[in-house]
Formats: sequence, structure tokens, C-alpha cells
Amino acid sequence: MTKWLMGCVGLALAAGAPLWAAADEGIEAVTKPSADVTLAFVRPGRINEVRVKEGDAVKEGDILLRLEDEAEQIQLAQLKAQADDTIRIRAAEKQVLQKQEDLKKLEWAGKEGAATEWEIEHARLEVVIGDLSTDLAKFNQTQDRLKYDEAKAQLDRMRIISPISGKVEQLFLHKGESAEALAKVVRVVKTDILWADAPVPLVLARRLKVGGAAQVVFPETEGKAVEAKVIFMAGVADAASETLIVRVEVQNPGTRPAGERVRVRFPGTGDPAPAKKP
Repeated sequence: MTKWLMGCVGLALAAGAPLWAAADEGIEAVTKPSADVTLAFVRPGRINEVRVKEGDAVKEGDILLRLEDEAEQIQLAQLKAQADDTIRIRAAEKQVLQKQEDLKKLEWAGKEGAATEWEIEHARLEVVIGDLSTDLAKFNQTQDRLKYDEAKAQLDRMRIISPISGKVEQLFLHKGESAEALAKVVRVVKTDILWADAPVPLVLARRLKVGGAAQVVFPETEGKAVEAKVIFMAGVADAASETLIVRVEVQNPGTRPAGERVRVRFPGTGDPAPAKKP
């Protein structure tokens, strides 16, 4: 009998369970969604649009709900018009060109004795002021663009956008209801890939590594296992049970519900049962 199997025997006997529960049957775990997010608005308001219902499939980036935003849309249009406006810049540039022409004429007149040095210096100063006015117009347009970007970001906060591809599990609020800031509005889960956290005996966990092969046996499958892989191993063991949480990931093309009790096996560590592809 190997040292690992002896360890499993000790654990199984200590827990009052038969040996096959620790070796052949695998380790009991409960599946959960590979992503589970509950979303909220970051500002209060009245819900104006609900684009999904419970059970709907959604993609990452889909807009799920929207607050009333008519006033914000009008303000955004005004700010966009200001940000795109180049009239002030073009007017300032034309004024500079005119002042430069005036300066050239005064400098010529000065050579002919028809203009004083004071007039020429004054014209030069007008050119400098014109250049500064052009720079100021460009600066103001940059500020208008930043104000537009800020208003657009604020408008985006009045929408709930799905950060994952998955399924709408629950709607907490509906059209016409008022939403408080950060209050639960919608829950989205990803179940086409499932996770299962298995409390693995330390003697077995030491043989495992992230990326290693695993198997999951679902209920009512007559012991047939589905291929899986280790995606996470806890850094701290449970001293009382001498176990370490090992998370496995398994494909779920048949969209079995999360929350089932399953058995997790680790091939090559005492469980030779073959696995099938999902």
C-alpha cells in the first residue's frame, strides 16, 4: 500500500467514511458559476428601460438597464457642439494674420519715415497678443472636449452594462422603480463553465499543481467522469481537517445548473477511472 493511500485510509477512518469515498469515489464538492456578478447603478434615479428579463443570455458589453437620462442627453449634445466648434480658433488665427500684415506695412512705412517707432512696437505687441489669443482659443476647446468626456462618462454611469457573457439570474428592480445608488439591480452568472472547490487532503494536494488534470462526476451520470482542470490551489490549509481547497474548472455545454453536489477526482493519484469529454 502506497504512502498516499495509507494517508487516505487514515483520513477516511478518522472521518468514519469507507476508504472508497476518499479514493475511488473522489472528493465531494458543490459546483458554482465561474463568474457571478451583482450589478448596481452608482447614482440614484428612476429606471427608464429594462432590456432583459430573467433567464436571458447576455454578452459582455450589453446594456441591461438604463436610468432616465433625457436632461443629461441634452446637456451632452450641447457640450459636444462646443467641443467640436472651431470658430473661435479660426477667428483668432485670421486676426493674427491681419495683425502680421499690419506690422509689415508699418515696418515699411517706418523705413520711409512715415511711421514712428512707437507705432511699430505697438503693432508687434498686437501680433504677440493675437498669438496668445489663438493659444487661448485652442486651450478652451481642449477644456470643452474634457467637459464633454466627463459628461459622457457620467451618462454611462446611468446604464448597467454586463461585464461578462452569461445569463440574467435575477432582476431586483423593474422599469419605473427608483434605484438607490449601489443598491442591487441585476445578477448575471456564467454557467457554461463551472467551478468546484474541493477540500483535498493535504497528502493528495501536495501531488497537484495548477493546470493539472482533474475529473468531475455529476449526479445521475452512473459514475462517468467529465474532464476538468485545476485552476487554483489555496495558500492556506485547514488545520482541523488537514485539507486544502483546490478549485477545478469544468466545461458545461449542457448548461447544468450550478449548485449541484459532485465528486472531484484527480487522475494519476490513485483514481484510474477514465473521463469523457463534455
